[in-house]
Amino acid sequence: MDIRKIKKLIDLMIESDLQAIEVKEGDQSIALTRRNPVVAAAAPAMAAPAAAPAAPRSPRGAVEPSPMVGVFYAAPNPGEAPFVKVGQTVSAGETLGIIEAMKIMNPIEATQSGVIEEILVKNGEVIQFGQPLFRYRA
Repeated sequence: MDIRKIKKLIDLMIESDLQAIEVKEGDQSIALTRRNPVVAAAAPAMAAPAAAPAAPRSPRGAVEPSPMVGVFYAAPNPGEAPFVKVGQTVSAGETLGIIEAMKIMNPIEATQSGVIEEILVKNGEVIQFGQPLFRYRA
């Protein structure tokens, strides 16, 4: 990955006050995490890239979080039907939407099977790492 792209990611993190960002470009990927000052313990010198967060459980169902920062698209192309609709049954691994990050379209796949109960973001909306995208029941 080009060092200029990495610098742009760092600048984006600073400007947007982001805590973490992950970008995949072909077979290359980079994960950047900002460390908060820790008083009690020292942080390791080199942290491993953060894995995509697991779908947390809430009292109203599972939430599918965003694995990266970017622009969310509900359909493969403008004017086409969205990947999923409220009430639709999805299987683990099925595409729920796309996040565009650095001109790369990244499919967002369901981490578990269930029924889509709510779509928490709008088409074309800028989303943050870890932001809830979908709520579904297993």
